[in-house]
Amino acid sequence: MSALKPSRSFCGLRHGATDWNRQGLFQGRTDNPLNEDGLRQAHEAASMLRGAGISRIVASPLVRAARTAEIIADAIAVPLTIDEGIIEFDFGSFEGLPVRDLMIKHGVNSATGLVSILPADGENWHAMAERSLRCVSGWLDRYPGDHLLFVCHDAVMQGMANALSGSYFKNSHGTPFRYVHEDAQWRVEQIVT
Repeated sequence: MSALKPSRSFCGLRHGATDWNRQGLFQGRTDNPLNEDGLRQAHEAASMLRGAGISRIVASPLVRAARTAEIIADAIAVPLTIDEGIIEFDFGSFEGLPVRDLMIKHGVNSATGLVSILPADGENWHAMAERSLRCVSGWLDRYPGDHLLFVCHDAVMQGMANALSGSYFKNSHGTPFRYVHEDAQWRVEQIVT
């Protein structure tokens, strides 16, 4: 997958929370709106990103990500574009089911374990990471002078993190992270302003 690695650092942000997130359900492509917490998280992210130098936002078309991105783009006055390339992972028959219950049922307790039990009727995990990185790389190449923020989903962010750095990270709704490319290595770090 090295050919798909982006040429430079970029930022990512998981959308604000929805009711399904709060219930611990696999959400995938189900197009649920932000709840009150999610709207608050989007506004807090906008405040946090005011001085971060973001000059362009790209968002998933799902309403929870698109709305989060709209709130941020309006607050920091930057252009926003929707791109299907960072749409959430398709969890297939797991969609709408409790994450915790399925992890217990299958005896897994980590992100790596969770990836190992994904159903065959959903999207392929590695294909999702590849399409997401292809999308990000395309935007970075198209706008070499811009500091880009990709507003998307946990699975997309985790897939990219694992493909680039070899590990997963603790992700939270409305929390911005920087995917840092430095000395031929990648790491993911929370943006603190």
